[in-house]
Amino acid sequence: MTLILGLVLVFGLVFGGFILSGGKMDIVLHALPFEGMMIGGAALGAFVIANSLDVIKSSFAGVFKVLKGPKWKAKDYSDLLNLLFELTRIYKAKGILALDSHIESPKDSEIFSRYPRIASDHFAIDLIRDSFRMLSMQFDDKYATEDVINRKIKKHHHESLASVHAIQAVADGLPAIGIVAAVLGVIKTMSSIDQPPEILGGMIGGALVGTFLGVFLAYCMVQPVSGRLNQIEEEDSAFYHIIRDVFVAMVSDHPPSICVEIGRGNIPTRMQPDFYAVEAAQKELPAA
Repeated sequence: MTLILGLVLVFGLVFGGFILSGGKMDIVLHALPFEGMMIGGAALGAFVIANSLDVIKSSFAGVFKVLKGPKWKAKDYSDLLNLLFELTRIYKAKGILALDSHIESPKDSEIFSRYPRIASDHFAIDLIRDSFRMLSMQFDDKYATEDVINRKIKKHHHESLASVHAIQAVADGLPAIGIVAAVLGVIKTMSSIDQPPEILGGMIGGALVGTFLGVFLAYCMVQPVSGRLNQIEEEDSAFYHIIRDVFVAMVSDHPPSICVEIGRGNIPTRMQPDFYAVEAAQKELPAA
């Protein structure tokens, strides 16, 4: 939603101001298809050369992610706290063996099935499963556990930011690509130096559209998309840090309610559920 609103403001105010100041759109519109083909084609080609197929796919998916916003909503954080509370409660009451069926077959688990959005996220489920598997193998040092989980989250976050860096690289290159298109326009103009001034003026104006288009696309469209995608990836990564915090608290031998409260305290403020809401939700969960 903010992407669409921003584009309306950019196009409306930039071109509206140009027209109101006496600028004529006919030269811009005449040159735009050709300059756009050169600049867009060069940017797309360089993007394909510079990135793997996986990064190309994730970059296009990232544009849709900017339209949709962050994956995890406030309810998802509440559901995560409830899920971790249930797992922690069983572990504290019955031991790690009681969790075996849930950890090894989350698709068949009645606990995981209560939280379908979390269960559909492969990394979240793998992070929970791998953490409990470490515990079953007597890997229960809280500092080492935190370090291992941090490394997994860092790797996942690094991979998720690949599309951000790829889109940002396009934004960085667009002004220079715009200059290339403008130079080609100047070359074309110089080959027609015998034409009347009004013809030459139009040709020079068309060439300058290339410079304008490169800078405009870079700083008014592509870079803002890259910046917003980076914000979304940072927000979504906070979800996995809650899993880490609750699990480390559990390994430190805190009771389930304290483990969940530690996790709740680190949820981003606008997504953070109220303490009493979390407590009430825990009371409504089925008995272990």
